[in-house]
Amino acid sequence: MRLAHRYKVSNYQDLLVIMGGSKASRIIDLGLALFLFLGISTMLSASGAVFREHLHSSRNLGIGAAYLAVLAALLAGKRGLVWSYNILVPIKIVLLLIITATATFQARQVEPDVMTAFIYTPIKMDWLMAAFLYVAYNFALAMVVLTEYQPLTSCRAGIMGAACGGLILGGLVVLMFTGLSGYLPVVFHYQIPMLYVAGMLSPSAKLIYSLVLWIGIITTAIANAYGITQRVAHLIGIRYNLCLLCCLTLALPVATQSFSSLVGSIYPVFGLLGCSILAMVLYWSGKDIIGEIYYNIKNLRHREC
Repeated sequence: MRLAHRYKVSNYQDLLVIMGGSKASRIIDLGLALFLFLGISTMLSASGAVFREHLHSSRNLGIGAAYLAVLAALLAGKRGLVWSYNILVPIKIVLLLIITATATFQARQVEPDVMTAFIYTPIKMDWLMAAFLYVAYNFALAMVVLTEYQPLTSCRAGIMGAACGGLILGGLVVLMFTGLSGYLPVVFHYQIPMLYVAGMLSPSAKLIYSLVLWIGIITTAIANAYGITQRVAHLIGIRYNLCLLCCLTLALPVATQSFSSLVGSIYPVFGLLGCSILAMVLYWSGKDIIGEIYYNIKNLRHREC
């Protein structure tokens, strides 16, 4: 958000050019475009998994519902993107806090030997690499959305929003972990284990969490679809709405694959791409901040003299 305001850019391509130069930005942009397209397929597949595993409905119905929801949200372009996020994300966070907090406080005590048998592994650093990759590929997707907000908010408000959002997400992760740990080892048999836990609380909790999860899937799919659509439409010079329809339709064949297999194969690879974007953002932000500090100190000395 700070860099988008600093350089007055409102799309991720311009920001990539500023940070990485024309050659490097083209390579990263190509990889990011591929990630965004495959991300659409992954989210459509996730919707199918929710409908099949927890709503006991057709997987294809879930994929089709997500397809239509994303299409409807983005027909208005950037306005549709902003509107859908401003409405759906706060609803998702409030409902998620209620369900995860309830699951945490009602979680059963698990015997230590059960915990050890199912989650103990030899000490490795895989978890640390997984954490970096997880943050990185989500960061790459966040960059696509947040740069679009540059004309709509001040720099200070944007940074405060990002900081508050990060704290809320961190708290939700902790609540989810403590809630899930009370239902070992059964949760390992589900692609979306938190939905199983919500079902153990009550049928209404499961229905609410299904809605929360589906909203999360849709908002992620919206971000992916908007990013790739506006990129491709600008690149080949076709109408935005036609390009949106084509991108969503072309993502359908891959969406028929298992959600967990798509996540396991696609996201770690593009986490490496996200790491490069994250490194560039940290470098440019750090350079600007250090430059401002030096400038202020220099001016302060001149005033004292």
